[in-house]
Amino acid sequence: MSNVRRLKEPILPTSSAVEIAYEFWRRMATNDFGSVAIILAPEFVLEWPQSKERIRGAENFARMNQEYPAHGQWQFTRNRVVGSDLVAVSDFTVTDGVQTGRALSFFEVAQGKVMRVVEFWPEPYAPPANRAHLVEVFE
Repeated sequence: MSNVRRLKEPILPTSSAVEIAYEFWRRMATNDFGSVAIILAPEFVLEWPQSKERIRGAENFARMNQEYPAHGQWQFTRNRVVGSDLVAVSDFTVTDGVQTGRALSFFEVAQGKVMRVVEFWPEPYAPPANRAHLVEVFE
């Protein structure tokens, strides 16, 4: 079950980047990755700086998600979305029931379409012992 807020169809050119980001994740949560194309600009680019990869276009974006090895349906949980009319940042937890990741996505939007997303998938790690006296660990 997805925590992504449902938006009215279709997305209008006057929609804010925050609304577009919600719609992006709502469509991703259907696991019909081709359905995301309706909100992607023809010149859409997704960049993953950690691996130095770039995906151009809606078709390559959909295929990459369809071909990614999964153990079941992908589920998306919203942690936070902030932004303005032209930019948004989303923080989502993504899982297929076996593998779990956290996506921090920076959206650039123009005329109701996603032009560019720069996305980071940080890996969790154990806190260093040398600062244990200064921090508290949370779940």
